[in-house]
Amino acid sequence: MEGFNTSAAIPMSTFSTTTTSSCSSGTNITTNTTTTLNPTSPWMDSRIWSKLPQRLIDRVLAFLPPPAFFRARSVCKRWYSLLFSDSFLEMYLHISPRCYWFLFFKHKSLKSYIYKSGNSGGGDDRDNCEGYLFDPNECTWYRLPFELVPSGFSPASSSGGLICWVSDNAGAKSLILCNPLLKTVTQLPPTLRPRLFPSIGLTVGASSIDVVVAGDDLISQFAVKNLTTESFHVDGGGFFSIWGTTCPLPRLCSLESGRMVFVNGRLYCMNYSPFSVLAYDIAANEWSKIQAPMRRFLRSPSLVECRGRLVLVAAVEKSKLNVPRSMRLWGLQGCGTTWVEVERMPQQLYAQFSEAEAGKGFDCVGHGDFITITIQGTDMVLLYDFYRKAWQWIPPCPFIRRSVGGEGGSRSTGSDGGGGGGLHGFAYEPRIVTPAIGLIDQSSLPFQSFNG
Repeated sequence: MEGFNTSAAIPMSTFSTTTTSSCSSGTNITTNTTTTLNPTSPWMDSRIWSKLPQRLIDRVLAFLPPPAFFRARSVCKRWYSLLFSDSFLEMYLHISPRCYWFLFFKHKSLKSYIYKSGNSGGGDDRDNCEGYLFDPNECTWYRLPFELVPSGFSPASSSGGLICWVSDNAGAKSLILCNPLLKTVTQLPPTLRPRLFPSIGLTVGASSIDVVVAGDDLISQFAVKNLTTESFHVDGGGFFSIWGTTCPLPRLCSLESGRMVFVNGRLYCMNYSPFSVLAYDIAANEWSKIQAPMRRFLRSPSLVECRGRLVLVAAVEKSKLNVPRSMRLWGLQGCGTTWVEVERMPQQLYAQFSEAEAGKGFDCVGHGDFITITIQGTDMVLLYDFYRKAWQWIPPCPFIRRSVGGEGGSRSTGSDGGGGGGLHGFAYEPRIVTPAIGLIDQSSLPFQSFNG
């Protein structure tokens, strides 16, 4: 079967795992867990398992989440080889349940990181060599290495099991697509226009990849302006465009450097001063502007994707109607121009959140039924479950070093080295197969590939 990149051998230590009991518990206990099965149990009777058809066993294995699948590969040679079996990977694509997880990096803000990197020669550069994968259903953290990503790149976007990394230096931007489970790294050609801190949008389908780079055009050595958009496209039909599709941004737009959110064929990003939402139609190659709700009273607005719809999350600071300050969620309606409030954080919880946030600002990421709200400069993350209509604090990541003697002594405050540390999150679906990347690896286009 074509399109699969299975040349990389996957070490059994791909995941380091820690399970934290009770996501919503007031006192969280972090423990390393090991599960053992009694060999005398009737469920382990070899006479039962030896008679199961291999095809049925493969279907069971295809339903395992990636961490469990990689552990299962150590059972026997045949299970180990499943990662290199085209028939198994094809079945995995069709029946494996989706994992709506989140990937966090201990990452300084892009601008402060770049300014610092010019002075220190990249001493702190390799902090991005590992990510922290969070399963919101099981409240489990996993450590995920990114040692194959070269220095001088920062994570910018994610889709379809791939993480997009962008070069830090000003100028033509280099982008890398990485699957941390398969240990593959593929570098795209540099953009045509020089940029400083552009917004990056990525959408990966079963047989296509689209990357959009917008804004922060370098018009001189000392000045930037939000002028243009560049698009990269490759698909299974043999069509490709290497940054050849360009589109002007709306006049007087003010993009905050960051990621875009993909929903139903469009990429969305926030526009500032005053707040509005910019929408880029990939097929039509054009931008449009959508008015934001209560735009004069919003603070730290973020766009997220949940259940296939666009959701705006923001704090409301004041209102003409004397409505108390709150955290609100609005959903964009099918007409594409109007918003409807879908949820509001309980007032008692918002008071607690505001005290912890203390004006630092926050970032939001949505995936499936979940939204994470991360207080900037810290590792404090609030989780909202759309299905259960429940808010809860995520247990702290056990793999992150914490400063000693801080307030409470249990949370990182970002005071270790300036620049405002903390967690920077992405929606991430771990996949043991990403067939779309094969469109790049098998093409004759001038790409560079790095396989571990």
